[in-house]
Amino acid sequence: MLSDRSAPMKARYRALFALKNIGGTEAINTIAANFADTSALLKHELAYCLGQMQDEQALDVLRNVVRDVKQDVIVRHEAAEALGAIGDPADLSLLEEYSMDDAVELAETCQIAADRIKWLQSSAKTEKIPANQFSTIDPAPPLPEDNTLSIDELRKLLMNENVSLFERYRAMFTLRNINNEKAVLALSEGFKASSALFRHEIAYVFGQIAHQASEPALTATLKDTAEHGMVRHEAAEALGAVATESCMKTLKDYLTDEQQIVRESCEVALDMAEYEMSGDFQYANTVQSLSA
Repeated sequence: MLSDRSAPMKARYRALFALKNIGGTEAINTIAANFADTSALLKHELAYCLGQMQDEQALDVLRNVVRDVKQDVIVRHEAAEALGAIGDPADLSLLEEYSMDDAVELAETCQIAADRIKWLQSSAKTEKIPANQFSTIDPAPPLPEDNTLSIDELRKLLMNENVSLFERYRAMFTLRNINNEKAVLALSEGFKASSALFRHEIAYVFGQIAHQASEPALTATLKDTAEHGMVRHEAAEALGAVATESCMKTLKDYLTDEQQIVRESCEVALDMAEYEMSGDFQYANTVQSLSA
């Protein structure tokens, strides 16, 4: 099903996440074989799943995708993020090399992924990090449990473009964990950031928490045709997680968008929304982990 290019994207997504949950060599090889697909959306999700599996058997294929200039930047970015998720120190040199790449989205991702590996090597054992209720391997950890920053202070750190993206991501995931309306509104400020990568991560976080207060910002982002495709696609998938009737109407309006990645994301998001509204446990448990 994953390899069937005639199948609906929503069906291929379900097959992909089933393989992720199964794990092991055969699942990894099946996922890896699909990097020749024509859909950038599907391929970036392949990379995301390989990173979430945290299996070193996936490292070589991910490294090759990062190096492959023929792949869409959103796919290469996701492969770099997946290397950070697996966290092999041997990948530091590759990530640092591509942190200077001309493709800004890839370069910034490589910087964050390298910082995560360095954090794993130096501070992960000493910092007490809150348990991740979302069961995902995030590109940066939240701030430690003894962090005393208020929501407003976290918002200021989130928007401070003079500090590293890794530190701003830590503020982002801390606000995600707070998960109330005030934190959501603080996160919404992130859509004003200069980095498209950063804006897309805000949308990803909104997809994780699925708070209705995020709907206005997500809707405005999807409707903004001047916005980067990777941001609009992530906003579409997040609207599918919020799953209100108004979200579904918005998604249906963009099923024929000019950008393939947006069209396909709306299809997948509508499928996600239908399952969220139906209360199906297995698929809801799966789609909460859609990529960044």
